[in-house]
Amino acid sequence: MIKPFRLDIPQADLDDLQARLDRTRFAEELPGAGGDYGVPVSRVRALVERWRDGFDWRALEARINAHPQFTTEIDGHEVHFLHVRSPEPDAFPLVLTHGWPGTIVEYLDVIGPLTDPRAHGGDPATAFDLVIPSIPGFGPSGPTTERGWNRYRVAAAWAELMARLGYERYGAAGNDGGSFVSPELGRIAPDRVAGVHVTQIFSFPSGDPAEPADLTEDEQAAIAHLQWFWENMGAFNQLQAQQPQTLAHAMADSPAGVAGWFGQLLGEDVEPDFALANIAMHWLCGTTASSMRFYYEDAKATPPTGPTTVPIGLAQFGDDFKSIRRFAERDHARIAAWNTYDQGGHYAAHQVPELLAGDVRAFFAGLR
Repeated sequence: MIKPFRLDIPQADLDDLQARLDRTRFAEELPGAGGDYGVPVSRVRALVERWRDGFDWRALEARINAHPQFTTEIDGHEVHFLHVRSPEPDAFPLVLTHGWPGTIVEYLDVIGPLTDPRAHGGDPATAFDLVIPSIPGFGPSGPTTERGWNRYRVAAAWAELMARLGYERYGAAGNDGGSFVSPELGRIAPDRVAGVHVTQIFSFPSGDPAEPADLTEDEQAAIAHLQWFWENMGAFNQLQAQQPQTLAHAMADSPAGVAGWFGQLLGEDVEPDFALANIAMHWLCGTTASSMRFYYEDAKATPPTGPTTVPIGLAQFGDDFKSIRRFAERDHARIAAWNTYDQGGHYAAHQVPELLAGDVRAFFAGLR
């Protein structure tokens, strides 16, 4: 059964949040440390002050509620999703998947350009009907209540969701965690998924000493950057893959703690209100802990063997993880597009929505 849904956080929960923000006890830090030890107090203080005095949850809620929303039970979990149909009669179905610490908020800015390209200077023949689900354990889908919600189980749930909506053939696109889920959806339903569009391809060296022997200068730089990231910014992945519940106690009790931990990856390259929109969604929907468990479940999953076979396209944006094509070709048999842009960053759907929408339209133009 598919049921209409409307996001409506009780005022008592907003009042409780306000009181907690008012009573924030900020961490101490070493003088002049900057970000050497992690997210600095100045960053958390700025987010907390904006959250307390300026961020308008009800405005975000109204913006989300302007789109048709629904829930349906799949594999024992109530899944929330936006289902925004195009005004164009021949629009192509597309399921968009967010990541962590993101939510469906990641995609609000591309709904217009993708569903109604005519109104955004695009070809109406490239319009999409959009399905934008909240991953179980994230935002309005609510906390997970059992083990196993990894990328593969999410992909299987999306295949069921699209079938339940009556879509026999469709595309998949994703960012961050959605760039893990979307290729797996293509693997699970290759007869239904026309193509997969992602903003990262997470294919790394296999460990074979001979593999990196002839890397180009650009490839070496990409690997060096990745190495730096994991050595200096990878605490979230390590902790959440091993002991997410240990951290969850702090996250459940302190909005300032959520702002610090989740805000590490919702950094200064996005404006505070976008960071807070995603952070507040987790806090108010009670998914700070369950969203982190996605990393644990994924780390414990047994991955499938062999490359994906559905056409895959990459749109790589300027200030983001750099994918390496030779490793991507090992993991994906049909790379159909590989585009790089100087603009944008990790949240391209928000930062450069028209650019991302244009890349998505171009990729699927020959796959419909």
